[in-house]
Amino acid sequence: MRQSKKTMDINSSPHIVSGASVDNIMRNVFFAILPAAGFGVYVFGLTAILLLLTAILSCLFTEYILCKLSGKQATIKDWSVAVTGLLYGMTLPPGLPLWMVCIGGFIAVSLGKFIFGGLGCNVFNPALVGRAFLQAAFPASMTSWMPALDPERFQNIATSTLALPFMSPSYDSLSSATPLAAMKFEQQLTDTSDLFMGLTSGSVAETGSLFILFGGLYLILRNMMNWRIPAGIFIAVIVLSVILHEINASIYPPPTFMLFSGGLMLGAMFMATDMVASPITSVGCFVYGIVIGTLVVIIRFWGGMPEGVMYAILFANALSPHIDRLIQPVPYGSKMK
Repeated sequence: MRQSKKTMDINSSPHIVSGASVDNIMRNVFFAILPAAGFGVYVFGLTAILLLLTAILSCLFTEYILCKLSGKQATIKDWSVAVTGLLYGMTLPPGLPLWMVCIGGFIAVSLGKFIFGGLGCNVFNPALVGRAFLQAAFPASMTSWMPALDPERFQNIATSTLALPFMSPSYDSLSSATPLAAMKFEQQLTDTSDLFMGLTSGSVAETGSLFILFGGLYLILRNMMNWRIPAGIFIAVIVLSVILHEINASIYPPPTFMLFSGGLMLGAMFMATDMVASPITSVGCFVYGIVIGTLVVIIRFWGGMPEGVMYAILFANALSPHIDRLIQPVPYGSKMK
């Protein structure tokens, strides 16, 4: 009786498949962000719901149209654009006119992602590219803040939300200042518990540090986020804040204020950790985080604006490939030069 021979084909590595795909990772990221977005809706009401939905839909629509015009297969089902839209919306003031939100969504996807080649090719975080454009184009609207926990936030929509395109929006009520602006220009500190629990005015995502931390820890435990990046950011901010606070406590706030104010938590956990725009090596990721944290402190204390997370991450995105070139891992079996 003749037996058939069995052969074993050995292909190139990797030989172990983890099962993690782009849509699986992006779906987990989206659901990890949802609790913080939901808390932002609780704080700002119907206005925040309309803003977040508009941000997501404008990004999805832009991606779909650009793919169709370029003859590419639409990629809106892989959750990456939905993540971009949600993060982009969470960085905006709740009362921002929806037509401005749509413009920023178009810029985020077209200039921040599609022009570089689409998914996996973007140099900068697309959500921050959209927000940076709005910050430059509409500075007054981007610094107009709604008060938190308005009693009628689920009965009324802010007048500015439905303002006509290219018309000066009118605001029903404005918050005096965000915690960072009050610290920088008035030397007033917000209570740490209010910052941590999100009981302050600001962007939609500035009000959910606790939920952002939980979402980030979930992704770290699922091995879908490099923990070295937020660790580097937090270490740099804490060390520099402690030093400056010891030098002059009347000017420089304590590290707890620096950690839980503004968009630092969202930026550290979900913006800076963009897998495409961040370094590949472990040491490089930590250095990348240190750079971001250092720039945040510098801009907040000595820059012209009270917040510096957005510009710090975009600047570090540009440095990312250079960090990888400078910090090369040692091949197995060889020695460092």
